Amino acid sequence: MLAAMPPTPPSAPERGEARIRDRGDACPGALRLHTADDGRLARLRLPAGRLTARQIETLAHAAESLGDGRISLTSRGNAELRGLAEGCGAELAALLAEAGLLPSPTHERVRNIVASPAAGLDGLGGPEVQLWARELDELLCAEPWTAALSGRFLFVLDDGRGDVAGLGGDVTLVAVERGSSSVSSASFSSSALLYVGGRAFRVGGADAPRAALAAAGAFLDAAREAGNGAWRVRELPAECAPDVAGALDRAGIAAEPVPAAESLLVLGPPPAPGPLGPTALYVLAPLGRLTAAQLRALLPAEEVRLTPWRGAVVVGATAEAGRLAGLTSYGLITRPDSPWAGVTACTGLPGCAKSLADVRADAHPGALGLPVHYSGCERRCGHPHGTWVDVVATADGAYLVDGAPIPRTALPEAVTTARTTTPATTTTR
Repeated sequence: MLAAMPPTPPSAPERGEARIRDRGDACPGALRLHTADDGRLARLRLPAGRLTARQIETLAHAAESLGDGRISLTSRGNAELRGLAEGCGAELAALLAEAGLLPSPTHERVRNIVASPAAGLDGLGGPEVQLWARELDELLCAEPWTAALSGRFLFVLDDGRGDVAGLGGDVTLVAVERGSSSVSSASFSSSALLYVGGRAFRVGGADAPRAALAAAGAFLDAAREAGNGAWRVRELPAECAPDVAGALDRAGIAAEPVPAAESLLVLGPPPAPGPLGPTALYVLAPLGRLTAAQLRALLPAEEVRLTPWRGAVVVGATAEAGRLAGLTSYGLITRPDSPWAGVTACTGLPGCAKSLADVRADAHPGALGLPVHYSGCERRCGHPHGTWVDVVATADGAYLVDGAPIPRTALPEAVTTARTTTPATTTTR
């Protein structure tokens, strides 16, 4: 029996022992490019993962003409371009701005908004969270003070089905059906539960985006008071908890405190590849990367929503056999019984200097089961949330599979065993 998965290295000390950040946030963006072994890297924030057809073509063109021809999907539904030339920043920025992918140069790194990707498509959950995401993005870009948020600060908007609520958001909104709130909601299709740092408040659905913005302001106030350079809510010391109630009151938002616990923000199952309601399809990117041709293959579509599970919801696509077969022919994962569903990997060699192995070349799906993530080093960049099989390269050319040393040649069997027998271990980041 393989050993149980070791705890993921924490991103912050225990509550009350707040990390001291003595440098600014260097998280890459579309304008602040990161230098990697395979060239420059740009990370594009895509609120709710949403892309228009024109923006898809722009990303594909940018990947081909400026980068390595691929688009990496992140665990926040964002996109990365890699292999960029040293002097391409201005050309890339012009392309992105012209396509509407850079609405605010000063705020482009703080537009981290994850929303339930299937909202409004399959009859489950509240459809309004996609509208909340658009309004929240506009509010973030309109306020000068929000540019002070870290590029890692995360807003999560769940439509009530629980698919994204447990993704570790700093500010989380969960849609609640009408009639379950004492807040006046005669004109609302729903109310919302606002979660911040272990506290929860019920607000009217129409106020949800402004409530999320107010909570972010409360975090910045608390971070200034703490003086430890916190980037995330969980990095604040216990005595400097955000005054969310006060921020909501000052914003004129009616709010009702409700009992809250982090355990309420459980992580539900992601959508399965294939048809998603009558007018949408869901596909996964192999190992979380799309070629420019694979990205273009998602068209025609009304819009595409990239997901935190390295997939894409194609809105406006019917599930006729020809369309699914076409997407499959491009190498996209279109069936829930594909063993590659749920298999992801970090960049690895040769793109990352810290990696100890070419994890993408070494990756094996194993049997269908738990998600599995291949990491080139102990940082485990891009690992999924929830329960997953932990495969980490070691300096001697072998791997650790859920903590057990495994020769590289034995990976397929070890991963199969781990995906089907690993005890449920939940991690967050």
